[in-house]
Amino acid sequence: MTVPTPGAMAVTTSPQASAAALDKALRSQRSEVYPHQVWYLVGSFIALVALFHWVSWVATQLSKKSRLPRGRATAHAQDVEAGAQPTKPTQFSVRRLPLALVNLYRVVAFRCTLQIGSSYTLNLAEVFLTCAYIVALFTWNFINTTDVYGGKLDISYWANRAGSIATSQFPLVTVLGTKNNVLSYITGISYDKLNYIHRMTARVTFVLLWVHAGAKLSTATSAEFGEWWARAGLAGMIAFSVLILVSLRPIRARAYELFFFTHFMMVLIFLIGGWYHANQFQMGYYMWPCFVIWALDRVIRVARVLIFNHLYFLFSPKSSSLDASIELLSPECVRLRMERPSHFRWRAGQTAYLIMPGVSSTPFEAHPFTIASICDAPGKTPIVSDSEKQVVKHTEGWNELVFLINVRGGFTKRLAEAANLDQKAKVLVDGPYGFTPDLDNDDTVVLVSGGSGVSFTLATFSDTVNRVRDGRSKCRRVVFIWSIRDPSQMEWISTALGDALEAAPPELDVSVMVHITSRPGGTSGRPRSVSPMSMISMIEFPSVQVVGGRPDFQVLLKEEAETTSGRMSVTVCGSQAIARACRAALKFPTSSPASVTKGGPDVVLHVESFGYA
Repeated sequence: MTVPTPGAMAVTTSPQASAAALDKALRSQRSEVYPHQVWYLVGSFIALVALFHWVSWVATQLSKKSRLPRGRATAHAQDVEAGAQPTKPTQFSVRRLPLALVNLYRVVAFRCTLQIGSSYTLNLAEVFLTCAYIVALFTWNFINTTDVYGGKLDISYWANRAGSIATSQFPLVTVLGTKNNVLSYITGISYDKLNYIHRMTARVTFVLLWVHAGAKLSTATSAEFGEWWARAGLAGMIAFSVLILVSLRPIRARAYELFFFTHFMMVLIFLIGGWYHANQFQMGYYMWPCFVIWALDRVIRVARVLIFNHLYFLFSPKSSSLDASIELLSPECVRLRMERPSHFRWRAGQTAYLIMPGVSSTPFEAHPFTIASICDAPGKTPIVSDSEKQVVKHTEGWNELVFLINVRGGFTKRLAEAANLDQKAKVLVDGPYGFTPDLDNDDTVVLVSGGSGVSFTLATFSDTVNRVRDGRSKCRRVVFIWSIRDPSQMEWISTALGDALEAAPPELDVSVMVHITSRPGGTSGRPRSVSPMSMISMIEFPSVQVVGGRPDFQVLLKEEAETTSGRMSVTVCGSQAIARACRAALKFPTSSPASVTKGGPDVVLHVESFGYA
């Protein structure tokens, strides 16, 4: 028997060693490069959305220069008094083809929806974005996973790569979850709408991380399980799993405070454990930016609280003037009013976070609510004022922040209980947040709300009236539709709405429709009594209609579209059922390309979030 020499042994095994080294090099190189390529795709998409946003913004600003001249406004006012309807062309126009294509895109992307259960709806744009993100991440994870020996879907290729790709996405997930969101300013999409993408990207990366963790749990040795970096990664995954569970809509909607505090703690554990785990493999540079983004958002929020509420922190004797009055308007609605903090400015429909140490379960617990008052109303007394309150002299803008808060559980339930004590409460304000639609260029503005969603539409209605009166808006007709369960709810806004109607200029055609959906004598609850003064203040205006039954949006919105020439916007803040009904009403043929090319209105739909989740 021939005994091989050491040199011969080395020559015999070198091809296998070379193949193993090549296999390892390919795995490492792809695990490093592929996350970068995913980011190139994500960054390109964000840039594309930003480009469309800024082009649209520039076009809107240029179109504002061709507003309705004063002479034509006067003529229009005379037409409104005479009951004449504006005429619009009915012949096909090639010049309107681009506008028709834009309307087609709006209908397909944002008004065609996928309903999940009875309370959740995704539009096709969200469905497409979700599918595209899933396909992108999993394609990059499982592509080119054939090893040098020809074995397909080699676990050593895709297991670690799954962790690398998921880790690379956490700066994006983090920035999408912040209130002071840089992507909001780049794309023009409000932080609350980006919150869907935040949840979606977090859940996709969660699945990808479990692909990584599951593969490693099945192949790792007992020695590897004993390493601190493995334990840190496992602790992070457990925290992430708990976070995903409590973020599910049924839990988030019914136990928001549980979700709020669990979210904070689990994110902290996950990021710390994730950083220790990823840093072991030289990928910590994907995790530490998450701490910076989160800290920067918190610093900005704390700075706002300190600036807007500095009288409290300086123990000024004037700080008591910032205490809020809480009034229980009905068992399901609380009105909170407070003096506007100095330097605090907002646009109609924006939200503010309220910190109420005497009501909240923890001193710094913050809850978002829509501001029902407007900031800019020169020469006009505050619109939201009690009938018992003396009329103040003309001021430049409102001196009050007003919130109409829907009573549910947790914080809002404690707030309703505090209202029964008839005492003022200390409130710290953080905000304002959110981007509200620019309606200055719309010929017809339709505002739709249900219940406490009127906070948004009331402020928008008042602001539209003021801007038309001051010549800053070309709006010629505004329609206010409010759906409520009980007639007593009209007291929430009776004075506010009356003051806004009184301020409406003659050239503005106004229509207010209040729909009462409860059945008199029904088992669901008998309507409570309504203040006679509230009823009189509502129905004394000829433009106000109070009717029974649910609004038929298919008919109402179609009628508005048929009588509108130019641009028509529909802004909705209400339940999912109301939002779905409005989306369905503004599909074909109401907003079809054929209608637009023949002179039909350019229809824009804005749907605002409603509720906690």
